[in-house]
Amino acid sequence: MVEALVAAGAALASVGAVYALAAARVVRQYERGVVFRLGRLRPEVREPGFTMIVPFVDRLQKVNMQIVTMPVPAQEGITRDNVTVRVDAVVYFKVTAPAEAVVRVEDYRFAVSQMAQTSLRSIIGKSELDDLLSNREKLNQGLELMIDSPAVEWGVTIDRVEIKDVSLPETMKRSMARQAEADRERRARVINADAELQASKKLAEAAKEMSEQPAALQLRLLQTVVAVAAEKNSTLVLPFPVELLRFLERAQQQLPPAAGAEGAGGAEGAAGANSGQG
Repeated sequence: MVEALVAAGAALASVGAVYALAAARVVRQYERGVVFRLGRLRPEVREPGFTMIVPFVDRLQKVNMQIVTMPVPAQEGITRDNVTVRVDAVVYFKVTAPAEAVVRVEDYRFAVSQMAQTSLRSIIGKSELDDLLSNREKLNQGLELMIDSPAVEWGVTIDRVEIKDVSLPETMKRSMARQAEADRERRARVINADAELQASKKLAEAAKEMSEQPAALQLRLLQTVVAVAAEKNSTLVLPFPVELLRFLERAQQQLPPAAGAEGAGGAEGAAGANSGQG
C-alpha cells in the first residue's frame, strides 16, 4: 500500500514537472509576450520575466520592442525639375503596441519597408534636385510623416527617417562641377575688381597728397630705392622722376628776357670773329 502511494506520488510529481516545463516561458527585457488561447487574443500582454501559459491551449508569441534599423533600397525616380536620381534612406522604428503589431498586419517589418519605398518615390517626384541635395532635413520630416501615418494603426511608431545618399548621372555631375567652377571664377573676378578699385582710390589720394608736397615724391622715391637695395641684387635701377624734368622746364621758361638778349649778342659777336678769321 505504501509503495503504491509512493509510486502514485512520484507519477504525480513527474506529471507536474512535465506540465511546469511545458507551461513555463521566459520573456526577455526587450520583449513583450502576446498570448493566443485557442486562437483568440488574450487582452493582457506578458511583461518581461517568468510567465506561465496553459500547455497545448495557449500560444505565446514574443514581440521585439527594440528600435529596428531598416535600410530602404535605392529608389530611382525623376525629380520635379526633370532630373533622374537614385535615392536611398534608412528608417528607425519600434513597436509600441505588441498586440496590434501581431494582429493588424501580417508582417509589420515588411509592411514598413514597402511603405518606406513608396513614400521615398513620392518624395523624389515632389522635390527638386536642389532640395534633395541641400534641404534634406525638411524632406526627412516629410518622409517620416508619410510613413508614420499608416504605421500608427499597426502599432508601430517611426522614430526617425534619414536620406543617406543621392546618386546623380555623370553628365549632371559634370554640369554641376562646371557651374560651381564658373561661380567661383565670377566671385574671384569681382573680388579682384573690387581690390583694384580700392587700390586706385588710395593711389589717387596718395598722388593728390604728393602733388601738394613735391618733396613727398622724392622721399617716396628714396624709400623705394632703399627697399630695392635691401635685396641681394647686382643691378640697381634708379627711376628718374618726371617731376624733376617739369621743374627744370618751368625754370627754363622763367628766365629773364635781358639774359636771353645778352646771350644772343654774345653769340653774334662770336660768329663775326669766326668769319673774320676765316
